[in-house]
Amino acid sequence: MCLRQLLQSSQLQRAWRAAFLKHVQGRHPGAWRWTHSGGGPYRAVIFDMGGVLLPSPGRVAAEWEVQNHIPSGTIVKALISGGENGPWMKFMRAEITTEDFLQEFGRLCPEISKTSVPVDSFFSLLTSERVAKQFPVMTEAITQIRAKGLQTAVLSNNFYLPNGKSFLPLDRKQFDVVVESCLEGVCKPDPRMYKLCLERLGRQPSESIFLDDLGPNLKAAAGLGIHTIKVDDPETAVKELETLLGFPLRMAVPNTRPVRKTMEIPKDALEKYLKDLLGIQPTGPLELLQFDHGQSNPTYYVKLANHQLVLRKKPPGTLLPSAHAVEREFRIMKALGNAGVPVPKVLDLCEDSSVVGTPFYLMEYCPGRIYKDPSLPGLEPSQRRAIYTAMNRVLCKIHSVDLKAAGLEDYGKHGDYLARQVQTWIKQYRASETSTIPAMERLIEWLPLHLPRQQRTTVVHGDFRELSTLGDPLADVAYNCLAHYLPSGFPIQPGLSDCDLTELGIPTAEDYFRMYCLHMGIPPIENWNFYMAFSFFRIAAILQGVYKRSLTGQASSATAKQTGKLTEFMSNLAWDFAIKEGFQIFKEMPATKPLMRSHHTWSLLRTPGTRSYVTSTDSSPAHASKGALIFSPEGLPHRVRELYQKLKEFMERHVYPAEPELQRHQVSAERWTPSPLVEDLKVKQPF
Repeated sequence: MCLRQLLQSSQLQRAWRAAFLKHVQGRHPGAWRWTHSGGGPYRAVIFDMGGVLLPSPGRVAAEWEVQNHIPSGTIVKALISGGENGPWMKFMRAEITTEDFLQEFGRLCPEISKTSVPVDSFFSLLTSERVAKQFPVMTEAITQIRAKGLQTAVLSNNFYLPNGKSFLPLDRKQFDVVVESCLEGVCKPDPRMYKLCLERLGRQPSESIFLDDLGPNLKAAAGLGIHTIKVDDPETAVKELETLLGFPLRMAVPNTRPVRKTMEIPKDALEKYLKDLLGIQPTGPLELLQFDHGQSNPTYYVKLANHQLVLRKKPPGTLLPSAHAVEREFRIMKALGNAGVPVPKVLDLCEDSSVVGTPFYLMEYCPGRIYKDPSLPGLEPSQRRAIYTAMNRVLCKIHSVDLKAAGLEDYGKHGDYLARQVQTWIKQYRASETSTIPAMERLIEWLPLHLPRQQRTTVVHGDFRELSTLGDPLADVAYNCLAHYLPSGFPIQPGLSDCDLTELGIPTAEDYFRMYCLHMGIPPIENWNFYMAFSFFRIAAILQGVYKRSLTGQASSATAKQTGKLTEFMSNLAWDFAIKEGFQIFKEMPATKPLMRSHHTWSLLRTPGTRSYVTSTDSSPAHASKGALIFSPEGLPHRVRELYQKLKEFMERHVYPAEPELQRHQVSAERWTPSPLVEDLKVKQPF
């Protein structure tokens, strides 16, 4: 788990790998073909932990430094400080306690960075469940290796946690042998570690393959005669391991799980339907798994014979009107696929509920990478930028589809899209409302009064197929930027609001909007705060529906009940944007003389039985502005204008920069206790 790999250049890594592959190919020419099934020269595979089975501590450190504004490389320099006699290596040999390590580590980091470094925070992240999760591709590989009768082992430099247990967040049942440095008092690259592992496996070096992410550890293993694979990327490493072993290691489908009890469908009826549709007579059974991502429509992986398919169906139970329209999903994906938009090929729509209980459609299964974390961990800044740019361009491609040529002119109504959408989601929210949420009530009143005057009509993505229609494409762009305003610890999916986007190479929301305008050849978007307010309002309404269904056991995701409870949080974010849009309009108003109305005009609008209060500017005559409506700060009395300026400065200096921290507190376990930051702001406020 040493972190020296961060100090190695990518060119050296590529050169090392090329030399390694040439070496293996020269010594084992037959290994480059599928020539055997577990009967080759290798009988054991030994895995390092950090950087092989789990995310590399070096990558964790690099991303943590970005998020916490710590100079890049601080953690690595502190960890390798002192070499074999440094605090990190002593900690992994159990020569010092966690407390002693953190104390010494906490002394080194500020010396290196010349700034305060919260080392406890890094250590907590390094050992957290969020980071310490085994790569699915490695889990699949281990399963296949053991199924072929080979042995597996873990050989890790690790440490003791404060609770006295060793840090090994793995299922030990996956391995025949586990060797831990903190238990043995020896660390890699000491040859004794490798010999100990081989002895417990009962294997010779030539019968074993060792995977590690660090050159010195691999060099020591190779010196004993163990075959080695350097791991820079788990997917690539597994491919190299497949080549050496001579059999495939990735049989399972990523991001799937056994079908949940409440989401089971009749396999016999489905198999009969597929045989008729595909015109096949398979000899093997139908394979059915459920994808673990998604909320509204249950989605399944289906394999029959050589056909890999995805089935997407309506959930069971009573549904809201027009919701879960898989029929529309099928139509739009087919039309856009024919128009050159990258979507899976759809095969059939079945509206006969007798087959699997509800209508469904089928599409081809497309293997690929799914990024659930918008910060794209593990990638270089240039790669992140390229991915966000590609996403932006595909969105532009959707918005550029010729409606008539695609046969989509009647896919939705033309014009007044946002007005209709606002009313639709108000109705959907009311239909699933379980309690009064103040921000939702304010938005329900505010949104219809602030609709954009000009709107284009194109195919709109909606929320990735299921809400697609014809409408204002700018609503899509805003929806695409939701993650920019959610904290990284957000329970539905990680956000970006507390990340340093410049360091990560990810465009800001403003940059993303500008990029879209450039690609589409349209003027800059001035009222994008409205579109963000609408997007968060729509999400809040969707989450409320998910929550309502969870109360009756109809929701298709196991986390639906938790998800639905976030309606209030999302509605508060939506209202924040509504306020910002109001300030934007306010700032754009010309600083002219306040509009004057005669006293009797305002009297007609006054509620009977109430007094009328009017303000005037200091420069105006004593009674000249009675009945005046103030449009700008310049129209306020001097004392009120001073108060306004103080408030504005306080908000810009203290409140706006604190918004990410305040949002994190709202979704944390401490959300029911007073926020220390709010209490501090109360003390600082100038009034």
